Order: sequence, then C-alpha cells, then structure tokens
Amino acid sequence: MAKVFAFLAEGLEEVECLAVVDVLRRAGVETRLVSVTGNRLVTGSHNITIQADALFEEVNPDEADLLFLPGGVPGTPNLKAHEGLAAALVKANKQGRRVAAICAAPSVLGELGLLKGRTATCYPGYEDRLHGVSYTLQGVITDGNITTGRGLGYALDLGLELVRLLQGTQQSAKIKKSIQYDQC
Repeated sequence: MAKVFAFLAEGLEEVECLAVVDVLRRAGVETRLVSVTGNRLVTGSHNITIQADALFEEVNPDEADLLFLPGGVPGTPNLKAHEGLAAALVKANKQGRRVAAICAAPSVLGELGLLKGRTATCYPGYEDRLHGVSYTLQGVITDGNITTGRGLGYALDLGLELVRLLQGTQQSAKIKKSIQYDQC
C-alpha cells in the first residue's frame, strides 16, 4: 500500500491540504498529516486548526512513497524554512519518489532546484521562484516524479491525479465518480 506524508505548517491553506488528503484516504492510500511546527495543532491561513497525526520528528520521510506540500501564506515560507523537510524533499527526488505541491508550495521545490528542466504550475505570482521550469497554466501537471497544482480550485484534481499515479486510472475514476465530480 502506498504511503503519503502531507506536511503542515502554520498558515497553510486548509482546503488545499484537506481536499487532497480526503481524496487519497477515500482511495485507501495511507496518508498522514505531519506537522513541522513541533505541535500537533496547526492553524491555517483562515484560522482553522488542524490536528496532525504526527510531528516531523516522529516520522521517517524515507518511508513515504509521496511527500505532499499544501500552499498558503505564511504556510509556504514556513515549510521552506524547515531544514529537515528540505533535506527530505531533495532526497525523495534523488531517489525518484513522488513529490507534490500546490499553490505557492511549488516555489519550495523550485528554490530547492527540484524543478529545473521540468514543466510545472503554481499560484500566479510565484512563477519566478520555480527556477528553470517551463511554466504552464494547467491546473495540475505531472512531470516525472513531481506533480504540481495551481491553487485551491484544483485541489480535487490534484488528489485524483495522485490517486491515479499511486493506484491507477481505474481507482482514480472510481473515486471521482463516488464524490460526484464531473470536472477534469
């Protein structure tokens, strides 16, 4: 069974995180909310508090098949500032494990040099932080082992794409139908 770690920082975009996590869990993907704050309670950019399943210090990022970064401000800069997470992202990419980010969070991957030579998307205004990328306005794009999403409006699409990548097209279509989602 695939395992995903979704990383939470103060100021994250709550729906970007929870919509993706919800779709993954509906598909039976083991998905853990992991706080990088040192506290299991993390408050998002819209003052919604989420309880993480674990602290970063309690997990081994090498065990995850996919590392996911939700966007939001100041959530994105707070994720970027976590040295352990940065090292885990670089290592996962080197090993060819999957990495995903949405909204402003692809900028974290860009600033780590993980997007060079790839096609990616992000929230408008963060393109200059993607460094060496072929930018697209597509809502969700996968290039190699990295998947990026443009913003909140594409959170369900991102979740379904991650299910497709981890469990196949048939499972993604099944989840899409079960949630009555007629887009994409």
